Amino acid sequence: MSQKGLRVNEKIRIKEIRLIGPNGEQVGVIATSEGMRMAQESGLDLVEVSPFTKPPVCRIMDYSKFKYEQEKKEKEARKKQRMSQIKEIRMKPKIGEHDYLTKLNFLEKFIKHGDKVKVTMIFRGREIAHMEFGRRILDRIMEDTKAYCEIEKMPMSEGRNIIMILMPK
Repeated sequence: MSQKGLRVNEKIRIKEIRLIGPNGEQVGVIATSEGMRMAQESGLDLVEVSPFTKPPVCRIMDYSKFKYEQEKKEKEARKKQRMSQIKEIRMKPKIGEHDYLTKLNFLEKFIKHGDKVKVTMIFRGREIAHMEFGRRILDRIMEDTKAYCEIEKMPMSEGRNIIMILMPK
């Protein structure tokens, strides 16, 4: 069998087939040898398009052109299908203003690229006693990014971290 299980010309070894002509018209149930002769007369190929029906459906077409069109469609489908990644931005509650703005720019770039962003607020040592500082920063991030992203997972404490996940609108 050739590409995608389609049999072409001499590879079709069944006595009778249901034939579809080169312009899409139904020819009917005929002998395979007759279908091969008709395909050769028109300078095209006999392609088995539905092998599991009784009798199998074959079509007279230009197989190389058909194969090219199929590959083109698959390539286009792969191009549109993009896996969304989760990017992570880590920060501490005592983050400086310039550092905050830099991280915010990265977050915006990731979101506009179509990725989800996991914002992790890391508490070290005695900072864990003042989690409200970290929550304020996460609230500020939510406020600053509400124009182009939405919250998938609200800020939640996980051990010494607070984690929030943002996704594109």
